[in-house]
Amino acid sequence: MLRKMLLLLLVSHLSGLQAQDCKVLSLCREHVEVTSQSDAILLSEAAALVAPYEACADSIMDQVLGLSRVTMSKGRPESLLGNWVADVMVEGGTATGLDPADMGLFNLSGLRNSMPEGIVRCGDVMLISPFENYLVVLEMRGSDLLKLMKNIATVGGEGVSSSVRMEISADGRLLSCTIGGEKIHSRRIYTVATTDYLADGNDGMTALRKAVKRHDIGVLARDVMMEYVLKHRIIDSKIEGRIVVK
Repeated sequence: MLRKMLLLLLVSHLSGLQAQDCKVLSLCREHVEVTSQSDAILLSEAAALVAPYEACADSIMDQVLGLSRVTMSKGRPESLLGNWVADVMVEGGTATGLDPADMGLFNLSGLRNSMPEGIVRCGDVMLISPFENYLVVLEMRGSDLLKLMKNIATVGGEGVSSSVRMEISADGRLLSCTIGGEKIHSRRIYTVATTDYLADGNDGMTALRKAVKRHDIGVLARDVMMEYVLKHRIIDSKIEGRIVVK
């Protein structure tokens, strides 16, 4: 019964059925026990309606984008997947003519799967980044960027780009950090390529709310990842000491 209801709801949604198109003919009450056996009951009519949409979705998910030299998983303080995604954000931020950002940042909680070694398909990237998060580039004063580094240290590390080097303590204190091999200058303006979710100060990245200017790129983060794989064809990642616990 549960599966029947879900299928019917899906079909009505995909077919563009609106609430104003419906009219209640009658109401009745019935006790239905929902168990694991309910999922085994398939409404053939609904399945037939869903089948074309399912086939379309599968064709999109199975599209080959490129190859990955290694399996990339997330982790703290530094990880292969976190490094790769943060670098992708930096490159993606140049799509509208902006200069490459000084730093890329992606929250590990927003990465929901690993990048497989070998063939990379659209579905793989969608599983990694299933949320409707958009790429943004923020302009920040160095004093606030230093606060961002402290935010990152507090949570034990996030995905940061290759320009970043940080030393943090086991209890979440920032010990040292550089951008592009240089100490952060408090009055200089730096750019950070990240997501709108983090730009709003979520996941503890409260310093991002202090940005002096925000550039909304208007592209989903996962689409930026897909475009990156399509462009480079072969992707890779390495542990480089971007964030080290001392």
